[in-house]
Amino acid sequence: METSVRGDGALNEDRPSRPRRSGIGALLCLTIAAALAGCSAAPDPAPEYARPLPPGGVALRLVEPGTGPDLAEAWRNRDSGLLDSLEESLEWYAAPSSRTKFPYEVARPGGVRSISHAEAQASVAAFRDLLLRSRDAAEFERMVRNRFEVYESIGWDGSGTVLFTGYFAPEFDASTTRTSAFTSPIHRRPPDLVTAPDGTPLGRRLEDGRIVPWASRAELMRSGALDGLELYYLPNGLDAYLIEVNGSAKLRLPDGTIRHVGYAGKTGRPYVGLGQSLVDEGIVPEDRLNLAAIRRLHREDPALIRRLMDRNENCVFFMDYDGEDWPEGSLGVRVTPRASIATDKKVYPPGAVAVVDTRRAGHDPREDFTAFLLDQDTGGAIQAPGRCDIFMGIGPQAEVLAGGQYAEGELYYLFLAPGASPPATP
Repeated sequence: METSVRGDGALNEDRPSRPRRSGIGALLCLTIAAALAGCSAAPDPAPEYARPLPPGGVALRLVEPGTGPDLAEAWRNRDSGLLDSLEESLEWYAAPSSRTKFPYEVARPGGVRSISHAEAQASVAAFRDLLLRSRDAAEFERMVRNRFEVYESIGWDGSGTVLFTGYFAPEFDASTTRTSAFTSPIHRRPPDLVTAPDGTPLGRRLEDGRIVPWASRAELMRSGALDGLELYYLPNGLDAYLIEVNGSAKLRLPDGTIRHVGYAGKTGRPYVGLGQSLVDEGIVPEDRLNLAAIRRLHREDPALIRRLMDRNENCVFFMDYDGEDWPEGSLGVRVTPRASIATDKKVYPPGAVAVVDTRRAGHDPREDFTAFLLDQDTGGAIQAPGRCDIFMGIGPQAEVLAGGQYAEGELYYLFLAPGASPPATP
């Protein structure tokens, strides 16, 4: 995937030394079916998972009391990292910058409810407390139903259908210098890259002060326009491309040193997913699309993969960072395996408690999966109410799970009912 940040990758104002994820690159979290595939389409008739909200529309609507997801089953399926993930969201809510994301509007019969920052923060804290206090699934469900309202995503189709894919945190071999084994660079941010205060790319500033659009990624790479801005070198062009799609990475240097790179900006040209191009040209069936298949094709026909990568015109730039919170999501806090999700933050509430109701990868046959996760990340390929990405973890095993996660389902969010609890103290 490409996982991203609040307005396309601005830095975290409260922790300026840590890069945040962009709308095209997730800090250290690679979405397999999403970032590589863009927004993949199913057989005819093709679901429009990337269908945007209509103007003035809201993504979440109140469900009838007692309906919605099986909260008792979600409690039984809770992951060991859920409490850690809750604490990360509460850390984010404590940062002053989080207040700029609220109020958040949800639909209720007869009108719209505006959820304040304090109410959203209190909802996460109250959910954590119920999770700790509950002795069994029945008690937990009863307390949640008594204190919380459940909101359902409208999905891509207005009927609640959401496509759930998976992503993971990748690691790459790299070098600070070009060698015969490390030939493909990722680049520092150019000094003439202009962005808005929220990180949205505006273009390239010329010497006369005019701002013009950037050339395509392929043109920049082949013209030498980025010469001198090389930050690290990767073994091949696909690895460098994957880091760009991802927005960050953990790097292993030849001497064993570990480095972390994070998003520092992008050109803002149109993004086209490599995986989607492979599916569109009939090279890889959609149900067999994963990173392993793409790597195999790259070994067999690198010119083909290079040609399809060039369809992505956007170019992403990087900087070193300390990696203390690696892997870090777009909120600037650590994402937790099987307890964090990535969604479009122009659509869904950041940091909130979500309930995923779908089918889980890694099981044969795939099993139904209902679980609580925290919404802590986003991505350029994770757009609109019809998409959600589940963070599977770090390394090769997580890569397998991420590559296999591709299923429709429903997505819900929990907020304290009005008057159920006083707002959290800011």
